Amino acid sequence: MSNSGYRPFESLKALKSRLSEKPLTEKLPPSEDDEELFERAMAKVKEIREFREIPYQSPRVTVKPALAATEREALKRLRELVDGRVPIELSKTQEYVEWINPTYKKEYLTLLQAGRLSVQDFLDLHGYSKVEAFEALRDFLKQANLKGIRCVKIIHGRGLRSVKGPVLKKALCRWLEREFRKYVVAYTTARRQDGGLGAVYVLLRI
Repeated sequence: MSNSGYRPFESLKALKSRLSEKPLTEKLPPSEDDEELFERAMAKVKEIREFREIPYQSPRVTVKPALAATEREALKRLRELVDGRVPIELSKTQEYVEWINPTYKKEYLTLLQAGRLSVQDFLDLHGYSKVEAFEALRDFLKQANLKGIRCVKIIHGRGLRSVKGPVLKKALCRWLEREFRKYVVAYTTARRQDGGLGAVYVLLRI
């Protein structure tokens, strides 16, 4: 009979108690704690000095101040102008022009601006070159002077389609103030119903 540790007539309870005294498996060597494992894993890792401090700039927060009453009114006015609910005052635009011969009183210009003088004749310079416009204006003013005409309208256009801008308009103003000054008392941008920024009233000497 082999020696298996079995004892005759040994009770099952005693056998279990005796076997439980012997370890069923060998004890494993003590394991490393977490700190030791981390140090061993990081042993070959090198520090990047540039990443010690990463610059961070907090976003700038701007708080919009509440609009003042005057600003709100200005914005309201602008919306009305853009929507066409309120007509634009031509005299407040950059295209508005006016001039008076210094030998005359300013009251003449005021009357012209107000449309108090009836337009007796007009000249349309649309499509003219500068040379053609100069000659046409010269002949027109001569004839008006001979006829005793006091107030005329000259249509010059706004030059919105021209790359160089309102070339003819600028030339016309210069001619009225210089070359043809002997005929002119004053001129001003026409009222809206008479061509507005694309025309001028001219008050002539008689």
